[in-house]
Amino acid sequence: MSRPRPDIDVRPIGEAEIPEWIRALNTGFLRSPGVSEDEVADRSSYLEPARTLGAFEGGRCVGTFRSFDQRLTVVGGADVPADAVTNVTVTATHRRRGILTRMMAADLGAAKERGDVVATLIAAEYPIYGRYGFGPATTMTEWTVDVPRAGLDPRWAGPEDGGRVDLVDREDVTKLGPELHERLRRRLPGAVSRTERWWQIETGAVHLDRAPWVEPFYAVYRSATGEVEGMAAYRCDEVWEDKQPAETATVRWLIATTPAAERALWLHLCSIDWVTKVRSGWRGPEDLLPLFLPDPRAARITTQADWLWVRILDVVRALQARTYDGEGALVLEITDRAGPAGGRYLLEAGADGASCTATTRAADLTLDVGDLARLWLGDESAARLIALGRVREERAGAGRMADALLRTPGRPWCPDMF
Repeated sequence: MSRPRPDIDVRPIGEAEIPEWIRALNTGFLRSPGVSEDEVADRSSYLEPARTLGAFEGGRCVGTFRSFDQRLTVVGGADVPADAVTNVTVTATHRRRGILTRMMAADLGAAKERGDVVATLIAAEYPIYGRYGFGPATTMTEWTVDVPRAGLDPRWAGPEDGGRVDLVDREDVTKLGPELHERLRRRLPGAVSRTERWWQIETGAVHLDRAPWVEPFYAVYRSATGEVEGMAAYRCDEVWEDKQPAETATVRWLIATTPAAERALWLHLCSIDWVTKVRSGWRGPEDLLPLFLPDPRAARITTQADWLWVRILDVVRALQARTYDGEGALVLEITDRAGPAGGRYLLEAGADGASCTATTRAADLTLDVGDLARLWLGDESAARLIALGRVREERAGAGRMADALLRTPGRPWCPDMF
């Protein structure tokens, strides 16, 4: 049980407290707690003081929390304003004292007042965030490809569709990448906006790690008409065993707006001389990668887990923002211990749009706000949650109706860590 400590002050940090806040952040993530002048200058350039919280005991920071503006794409291609949560730590000596609960309450309260529809985060640990109303809304898969077994013999020489794959410099990535990503984001439920700073980090213009910057390779796929439809960043190690190459290509990120671009980039990676293994990085749960290979068994799943967590702050706007393939009405009783999303709502959906209103009608389903987040982007099944006892079916057949309305043919995916 948490033991609130009145002597711990939770509040936005001041400019002079940035070094102490960074020290606490590094400590919480088990990095060396030392703070350099470069790190302070970098953080100072983008931290929003009102959205950067610290928990202080005396003059020492023992908890950190930060949020920033984000856009999250929903089913159908619209997007909603999101409160993106990151840099969450509590120092090991101060756990179980209600520090995170206080920081989370302050941030989510401000987000609700600001008009954000949801809050988002990538959870380092699974058990933490459900108690704050978050639910896992997308999953991710990592693949490892055993290149010699993939069946690319002779190795792939280039696209057969008139397109081409070129290696480019980071200046080209900065010019071409944001527009390409935005095209992808607009059609991919679960995708989030990327800031200019994201591209600066990924091209080395801003360097956060304490190890030296190592520039990756950047590959771009252009269609036969010359349009940029895909881009990837990857690094290769330098490993030889018994005078034989055994290098691994590790993908930092790969985005594509067409299957042709995705196929060309994966086959390029699996056809680089000396590369015997390809690690895919974080991919969507329905990634096409294995099926691009002559022998799909050469690609094995090395990680499969929850990824983007969502906390719905405004049920009405969230349910009205997305589209629905089915048609029907559903009354949802939403429980929310923290308060902002609790209530009973009538969802009426059809091909022409949806309305969501507060209602006194009898509920069809009763569920927690975190489980609503699981259903909202279409990745989870109401029937599964009913079987697990997480959702209560108040009217026979309501689970099937919920799946007909909310479930989507393609699964959502968030390509980003933040």
